[in-house]
Amino acid sequence: MTHSLSCPRCGSQHLTTRDYARKAGRAVGTVAGAAGSAAAALGGAEAGATLGMIAGPVGSIFGGLAGALMGALLGGAAGCAAGSAVGEQIDTHVLDNFECNACGCAFSQQHLS
Repeated sequence: MTHSLSCPRCGSQHLTTRDYARKAGRAVGTVAGAAGSAAAALGGAEAGATLGMIAGPVGSIFGGLAGALMGALLGGAAGCAAGSAVGEQIDTHVLDNFECNACGCAFSQQHLS
C-alpha cells in the first residue's frame, strides 16, 4: 500500500519540498571542491603546458589553461555531488522539508509517523 504525504494541519496533498540544505550543500560543495582542487588544477596546468610544448609556446599556453580548467571543473562537480548528498540527508532527517501549498505548514516525514 502506497501512502501519499498530506499536510498534518489541513490534510492537503498539494506539497512542495523546500530542499534548503540540499541547495546550500550544492553551493558550498561546489566552491569547496573547486578550491580544494586548486593543487590538482595547477598540476593539470603544468602537465598540459608540458604536453602542449609539442605545438610550441601557443600550445603550451592553451594546454596549461585546459589542464587548469579541467581540474577545477572536476573538483567542483565532485564537491557539488557530495554537498548535495549531505544536504539531502539533512533535509530528510533534520529540517522540516515539506511545505503545504494550501496552508503554509512546514513539516517533516518524521512528524507523520
